[in-house]
Amino acid sequence: MFETSKKNKLESGVIVGIFIIVITLIVYYICHALRLGTMSIVIALIFSIGSAWASYYYSDKIVLSVNKARPATKEEDQKLVNILDALMVTSGLPNKPRLYVVDDSQPNAFATGRNPENAVICVTTGLLEKLDYYELEGVIAHEMSHIKNYDIRLSCVVSVMVGFIVMLSDLFSRALFWGGVKDRDSDNKANGILMLIGLIFLILAPIFGSLMQLALSRKREFLADSTAVEFTRNPDGLISALEKLENDPNELETANSATANMYIVNPFKKNGKKKTTNIWSTHPSTADRIEALRNIRY
Repeated sequence: MFETSKKNKLESGVIVGIFIIVITLIVYYICHALRLGTMSIVIALIFSIGSAWASYYYSDKIVLSVNKARPATKEEDQKLVNILDALMVTSGLPNKPRLYVVDDSQPNAFATGRNPENAVICVTTGLLEKLDYYELEGVIAHEMSHIKNYDIRLSCVVSVMVGFIVMLSDLFSRALFWGGVKDRDSDNKANGILMLIGLIFLILAPIFGSLMQLALSRKREFLADSTAVEFTRNPDGLISALEKLENDPNELETANSATANMYIVNPFKKNGKKKTTNIWSTHPSTADRIEALRNIRY
């Protein structure tokens, strides 16, 4: 588990570095499209560094706001608080995660935050109402596993950054609509090369960002499932919870494509259940996860 955490920290740093480069090139290209001249590179650098900083330090607040989450209370959510307190002993987390609740009928949950010291676990009211004690324990243990493995930093930062890239793509399309691209320095080869690279990244970045987001999510769900069983010593609780979450017909109203990968199961319901995982899946199939859990022996 220590090696996994160390790897996730390194990957987070690499992704932030790549993000700064990509955003710099995209913003530089947009600024040239708007004919802002030599200030383009300065604006691009300020915007990319500022957005990376905001994504790292405020990603949890952004995600909670997008999902319209409210803090859990001991009076209303006693069972949830008790489960978290009990799991703190077996998980070995240094700090207790803050608890939040989303008012929605779909049973689901996610964890977010830049590190275990600033972690948040968020559940829906549907999860609290439809799961029994041991099923809810399995779900909370799963989210605590994401926290301990530093998956939360990676998934949250990637989610916010993908959102920034999509926003920039939309901004550029509007810039083209307003007046098109006219480069007064078209004879400057250096500017031309930078603009060409920026255009390529502008077109491909949302696709690559989404694929990265999907791959990271699928890869870590299996590990979080197995780690959760280490905390609870009860694979049946998580298995039963996954079955209920998979079969629930409700859609999560606050869900969006940028944060869908963070939930324990895909919040978007489709007609007919997928039995296999494809390249566009945010999660491994529930059937595969349950099979892996049933193969765990203690």
